Amino acid sequence: MQWTLPAFAAAGILGLPAAAQAASALKDWPSYNNTLTSERYSTLDAIDAKNVAGLKVLCSFDTGEQTSFQTGLLEVDGALFATTEHDTMSIDANNCKQNWRAHAEFASGVLKVNRGLAWLDGRLFRGTVDGRVIAYSAKNGKPLWSTTIADPAKGESVPAAPIAWNGLVFIGNAGGDNKGVKGRMYALDAATGSIVWEFYLVPKAPGDAVRGPQAPGSAPNVGTWKNAKGIPITGGATWTSYSLDPGKGLLYVPGGNPAPDFAGGSREGENLFASSIVVLDAKTGAYRKHFQLVKHDFHDWDVSSAPVLFQNRVGHRMLAEAPKDGHLYLFDLNSGQLVYRKPVTTVANAEAPMTAQGTRFCPGSQGGAEWNGAAFDPGNNLIFTGEVDWCTTVRLAPAASLQSAPPGKPWSGATEGFGQQDDPKSWSGWLTASDAVSGERKWQFHAPFPLMGGVTPTNGGLLLFGDMGGTFYAFEAVSGKKLWSADLGGAIAGGVITYDSGQGQKIAVAAGMTSPIWPTPKINGKVVVLGL
Repeated sequence: MQWTLPAFAAAGILGLPAAAQAASALKDWPSYNNTLTSERYSTLDAIDAKNVAGLKVLCSFDTGEQTSFQTGLLEVDGALFATTEHDTMSIDANNCKQNWRAHAEFASGVLKVNRGLAWLDGRLFRGTVDGRVIAYSAKNGKPLWSTTIADPAKGESVPAAPIAWNGLVFIGNAGGDNKGVKGRMYALDAATGSIVWEFYLVPKAPGDAVRGPQAPGSAPNVGTWKNAKGIPITGGATWTSYSLDPGKGLLYVPGGNPAPDFAGGSREGENLFASSIVVLDAKTGAYRKHFQLVKHDFHDWDVSSAPVLFQNRVGHRMLAEAPKDGHLYLFDLNSGQLVYRKPVTTVANAEAPMTAQGTRFCPGSQGGAEWNGAAFDPGNNLIFTGEVDWCTTVRLAPAASLQSAPPGKPWSGATEGFGQQDDPKSWSGWLTASDAVSGERKWQFHAPFPLMGGVTPTNGGLLLFGDMGGTFYAFEAVSGKKLWSADLGGAIAGGVITYDSGQGQKIAVAAGMTSPIWPTPKINGKVVVLGL
């Protein structure tokens, strides 16, 4: 379920040529997780452990909207780029003045969310609640093309932050909690918007729509759904962002939950590729392999964030993922084997069956890691995870209600939407530093509020992150010592990035998220820029 509330870059390590490795030492932040391989690591070091105590707010940009401000910020050539549900904006990265703002008109969605942009060759790309992908000129905000990949009448939307590479834009549809909606992944031509390929992330039925050329080959997921009569295959949708290995041309897609979310007995089997990372040939969409993290998910534990692709200190190519189930996973990309699975937030009652009387489990359906996942610090060989700590109680609805539920509507199998959340006063968060090789916990910080924004390590020895109480932190990465913090005046659930556009290193933070679930002040979303 998508939730209402978020140079030593290893792109070169995974097989890029030397020129691309040099280009990875960027002073910009050109993709959702900085690199396509999603480490979120910055090579910048002008702000470091010695001088970070002098950090201050330099300027801020007010969006003028009270919104679910989860945008993943980008910075390219002196411009910051951000999104709200309807708007795309360019902001001067040094003084926060607006360069341009583009508005897309459509009926607002329930979640009122967009999670960010992709940038490629002077173009920006984003999804919309009404099922489109739109391209804009990064220079002036002029719309360039618009392509429909999802049907809002069926409960589908496109809130994910796309990524772009080699003339292609990669993005999928959300809505996998709605009855009958199936996750699909797309590659669009960056110049024209035409669909290059379409890949169904769960088995496609004869009557399912075809929106573009179907990816070649077959995937081993058809026999993994043993649904009861009247229970259509549903789920596997994507709502966050993606990763890509440029050296091998492989796209890594995090897949959402199967549905009905909690009524696992109505859909026996492994339910592939829901709650899995699916690896596709980026150019053709052909299936290559998959990693199923949550087998037969019945807790709404999506694989909710882009996996981190990196080479560890002993030379192994690895994949790290922090999904909503509260664990950090590490896979060896050469062997495909799971290396470890370690808890990084409260995990309780995870194996207990759902009942009509009620089952309480942790992390809850809106806990664990959300749209911002793990980060990798190559200098210290550490993986950092920001997590939500709260629990949910689910009471199963009668089986007959699953069959009578209308198509295209939320379809969890619970009597109370997506469960009854614990009292918000008990909600908190965990920031964990884990050894990248062994998974050993090096240090952990218990935050007073959930952690949903991006977590960003730097070559200056810092770890930058914020919480839903509005506090922004700078920690010493290797020790977990708090070096600096400040209240930015709004819940931090979006991008935390750092860049140098020619006037010194700066940090930009998306703050001010509002939500009907999280009791945050109703303030405008804003982009806050900090520096020395």
